[in-house]
Amino acid sequence: MDTAVIAAPASDAERRLDLGIGGMTCAACAARIEKSLNRIPGVAATVSFATESAAARFDPAVANADVLIAAVERAGYHAFVRRDSERERGEDRARKVAAYNGLKRDLVIAAVLTLPLLAQMLPMLAAGDWRAAHTDVLPRWLQFALATPVQLWAGRRFYLGAWHSLRGGGANMDVLIVLGTSMAWIFSSVVTMLGLHGQHVYFEAGAAVITLVLLGKLLEARARAGTSAALNKLLTLQPNIAHVERGGLTIDIPLAEVTIGDRYIVRAGESVPVDGVVKSGSAAVDESMLTGESRAVAKAAGNRVFAGTVNQDGMLSCSATATGSATVLAGIIRLVAEAQGSRAPIQRLADKVSGVFVPVVLGIAMLTFALGWWLSGAAAEGLINAVAVLVIACPCALGLATPTAIMVGTGRGAQSGVLIRNATALENAGRLGALIVDKTGTLTEGQPEVTDVLALNGATRERLLGVAAALEQGSMHPLAQAIVAAARNVAPLTVSEFISVSGKGARGRVGVEAGEAMVGSLSFLADNGVTLPAEPAASFQRAGKTVVGVAIGGAVLGLIVLADRVRPTSARAIARLKAAHIDVVMMTGDNLATARKVADAVGIEDIRAGAMPADKVDAVRAFQASGIVTGMVGDGVNDAPALAAADVSFAIGAGADIAVEAADITLVRSDLNAVADAIELSRATLSKIRQNLFFAFGYNVLGIPLAAAGLLSPVIAGAAMAASSVSVVTNALLLKRWRPQI
Repeated sequence: MDTAVIAAPASDAERRLDLGIGGMTCAACAARIEKSLNRIPGVAATVSFATESAAARFDPAVANADVLIAAVERAGYHAFVRRDSERERGEDRARKVAAYNGLKRDLVIAAVLTLPLLAQMLPMLAAGDWRAAHTDVLPRWLQFALATPVQLWAGRRFYLGAWHSLRGGGANMDVLIVLGTSMAWIFSSVVTMLGLHGQHVYFEAGAAVITLVLLGKLLEARARAGTSAALNKLLTLQPNIAHVERGGLTIDIPLAEVTIGDRYIVRAGESVPVDGVVKSGSAAVDESMLTGESRAVAKAAGNRVFAGTVNQDGMLSCSATATGSATVLAGIIRLVAEAQGSRAPIQRLADKVSGVFVPVVLGIAMLTFALGWWLSGAAAEGLINAVAVLVIACPCALGLATPTAIMVGTGRGAQSGVLIRNATALENAGRLGALIVDKTGTLTEGQPEVTDVLALNGATRERLLGVAAALEQGSMHPLAQAIVAAARNVAPLTVSEFISVSGKGARGRVGVEAGEAMVGSLSFLADNGVTLPAEPAASFQRAGKTVVGVAIGGAVLGLIVLADRVRPTSARAIARLKAAHIDVVMMTGDNLATARKVADAVGIEDIRAGAMPADKVDAVRAFQASGIVTGMVGDGVNDAPALAAADVSFAIGAGADIAVEAADITLVRSDLNAVADAIELSRATLSKIRQNLFFAFGYNVLGIPLAAAGLLSPVIAGAAMAASSVSVVTNALLLKRWRPQI
């Protein structure tokens, strides 16, 4: 595993800001805030109702945090900058706990005051018709006394939310609730004050609606807390202190005071505090929180350890290599948080509907009131139907349908070693029709070894390896590193006029050698006028090995033969991808004979050998041009262009930093099965999103006409509205059952 998964580019960090948003009550609120932020020049922002956050990218020359916060507050909401420090995360949790406790208190008081009012509904229940005559079981003055605190005190959050929304120039769910319940309460209060005993009162309707909505909010808050459980679990993995060696003593210091280079101790049963390198000791370390693999990893001197992993036995003395936001764990948390706050393309329809939902519902309610009064001849009949329309209509379920599923899906992915950068990648992964895979480091283990060194034309083994290693010493390609490792006992040579040809080889002047030296594929040498012997290179290639040629001044020095083992899990991964109806194509810069040997071992029929980085990009674009959603899996620098061009790209976590940065999904464990896991998780998440959108749209499509026709009482409408949001979030939580096929 590589720390490449942790870091965003510095320039990107300077232009990105995460805001916590307070006061949102529905998707219409999120749409209003997003519109306000995007009006600022140089700002591109997305706001998530589910995560109560905003992710903004901005030009520092024209905007800053204060400008963004001011825009949110002008829209009628509260905003604050979210940071990664433990103190600020604790403050955020404290705010949420306080808000939850306040909501629970209001609900209890509202329920106690509303229960006696429900006695007014007994005649309706006995008649089996909610429109049956209201009988005053309780004196009207007592009904007024019970309903008024519920309406004005327990329901004050709705009035405040409606005021902030209207002041900001929009209308949200609170506006609907306030209008509906206030109409019932004001009408009933006027009738009571004027002593109009021939007219019914509806105190119980308004009070019951507010109580039910509060109950729905409480259940929704609990369920939404569950959607971010994966992220919260990651946040608690690091210990609060580290056992650091200072002045010959081991002392406990806060995690924030650990610096790079500090020596620290990790005892059996403890979590690793920061990323480091083992200096002494040995232990089995549980890294399942990073890789998803339950098998413990043996650690000894020279091995790397990562913050949040657990030492199962033994004791390790380590040197800190990364602290704070630079650790792998912090990077994972950052990626998960960004993904959970991002927006999937499938959400666009819900966003458009939410943006116009409240004004449309207000129009329907006014029409319902007018028609009900005209048809029945009684204003009260039209009024109560209009109240039911206002109460049952709620954009919350629409706003929660997609984000909650994405939150759970990306969280489960992170727990399984699949780091999804954004919601678009999560959606595209589920729609893949073709997948291009690299060979070295993807299908194979990426740790080739030199098996044969064949010196020709009077060259010695040492000279051959020395020239090859000199040209390969600056490359991170696995083949180059294997050649350098094989020449570790050969005296190093200097290089000048060095030129690297991506995907082919390198050339330059080495030491005191006469003429230009070259190292690379046999086709690379042939293209540069070097005549190569037909044998024994062909026999090595038929055996599935990779052959690298070395030449000086146009004459062959010899051949270096390397072998890379196929990953034991690759064949099963390819079978899973095929079962998911995905066309798998292997593209490699290696020769056809070697490529075919690997392809036959893993079950791939479509092989494209001798491929350069540009060829991989062309292949991606060819699939895309035919309308196929195309993915790319790679781990090297030469894979980065194709990774960037693909609809969704997967990078092996142990690969090059540039490949990881270019990818949409990073696989922490170096196993192609993780690609199949990511695709299965994506499809499961998309299924939940579609179900949620169906529930949300269906609820409103059925509920509003029924309420307008007078077939639903305001109380039943309130219960249905509360249940809609809770059902959507609960359905999303079922994604927690998903497990990777390790």
